[in-house]
Amino acid sequence: MTNAAGDPAGGSEAGGVVDGGPPSAPPKHVTGRVIGLAAAGAVGGFLFGFDSSVINGAVDAIQQEFALSSVVTGFAVASALLGCALGAELAGRLADRFGRIPVMVIGAILFLISSIGSGLAFSVVDLIVWRVIGGVGIGIASVVAPAYIAEISPRLMRGRLASLQQLAIVFGIFAALLSDALFANAAGGAAEPFWLGLEAWRWMFIACVVPSVVYGVLALTLPESPRYLVKVGKEDQARTVLARIQPGEEDRAVRDIHASMEQDELGKKKGALRGPVFGLQGIVWIGILLSVFQQFVGINVIFYYSTTLWQAVGFDESDSFTISVITSITNIAVTFIAIALVDRVGRRPLLLIGSAGMAVSLGTMAFAFANSVEVDGAVTLPGAWAPIALVAANLFVVFFGFSWGPLVWVLLGEIFPNRFRARALGLAAAAQWIANFLITVTFPWLADLSLFFTYGMYASFAVLSFLFVFWKVPETNGMSLEESEVVFARKGSAKRPAVQSG
Repeated sequence: MTNAAGDPAGGSEAGGVVDGGPPSAPPKHVTGRVIGLAAAGAVGGFLFGFDSSVINGAVDAIQQEFALSSVVTGFAVASALLGCALGAELAGRLADRFGRIPVMVIGAILFLISSIGSGLAFSVVDLIVWRVIGGVGIGIASVVAPAYIAEISPRLMRGRLASLQQLAIVFGIFAALLSDALFANAAGGAAEPFWLGLEAWRWMFIACVVPSVVYGVLALTLPESPRYLVKVGKEDQARTVLARIQPGEEDRAVRDIHASMEQDELGKKKGALRGPVFGLQGIVWIGILLSVFQQFVGINVIFYYSTTLWQAVGFDESDSFTISVITSITNIAVTFIAIALVDRVGRRPLLLIGSAGMAVSLGTMAFAFANSVEVDGAVTLPGAWAPIALVAANLFVVFFGFSWGPLVWVLLGEIFPNRFRARALGLAAAAQWIANFLITVTFPWLADLSLFFTYGMYASFAVLSFLFVFWKVPETNGMSLEESEVVFARKGSAKRPAVQSG
């Protein structure tokens, strides 16, 4: 994608920004229009959250249905993430060839196919195949949606609008866990028959048909990215779109898009991603490590396995579903906090506070599970340890939700130079999905080994994430994308001069 997740006009950004001058706020009617477009684009994030978390309530039922071991169960849960990595890697090239909107529709179709196939799966093998297909759709949405949002966002609103992607994701997680609970409670259990004789866990997957159709239809109502329109020679259409999101600046925006595209071509010829740090430029590694740390703290263990986890330590199935829904509501609430603070407090302070809070809460969870006991062959937390673990898990979600959850996506849209932003963003997103896969596929057998060790490991990664941000991540709040690129280039490589772009 040309300048994926970049500013809508290269050096000039929506809202009448003159290069080198202070940004001016766009008119209210333009602001409302841009927010509407960004919110519609972020619906892909809703499907992302829904499809990746809907398996939470089905884990135990699937394991029983197909008589799976812990290792195979972990792979079945994590299989969608392999498709996510593939989709993230393909998204940029597909969007450059066909446009952002058609690729959004492709993602919606893949979600639709996956939800029906997963709900009607007759073996774990075809379930995994359908989950991988859905994962490709998730991966596409994880790159195309934030890129589209960033391309239409004014500078003064970029952090908040980019955070809409994460807000949509957490709403999708909430909707998935809520629908899981409704189906399971209505049927009397996830493994019990429900409508048309199909078990409740199958309807959990089939429910994704509704948001898939909504996303596909909504995507068809969005205007195409002006960057793509200029690239394919449709400047008149690009000017029409720019007149809606950047009135009075159409000429400057088109000129800057042309200049940015020339830089992209130059970067391709020079192999811009290559560098001295294990074959890549330092700035690319910063993006990759941000993505990896976001997953290695174990956040998706909460959203993929929480129902199973709480049952394992003594809560019944109904209470476990309720706890998972409450956790997802908490996640939504703190994401609103992130949106309110990201352009006021800044990226770096929120990341540091989040890392410290996650380290403490995960350490508390590890200590709680160190005191678990076996009762009639089942693991349980005695006395006050069960509520302590529950509170710590929700505090973990709070600290993640206002920091590393949304802000990694914001930073990935800001730190890469124009000339290789698309490829670097795709690589960082793919790394994020691979890291997610590793955490997800290993949790069942790590949990069998020791939950104390497992959560202690996640706490250690939270500590490392704090040190990484402290040493390598500068503040970019209020900067243009070009200024952000320069300060990150200095952090990414001490030997190379600051990256200039624009």
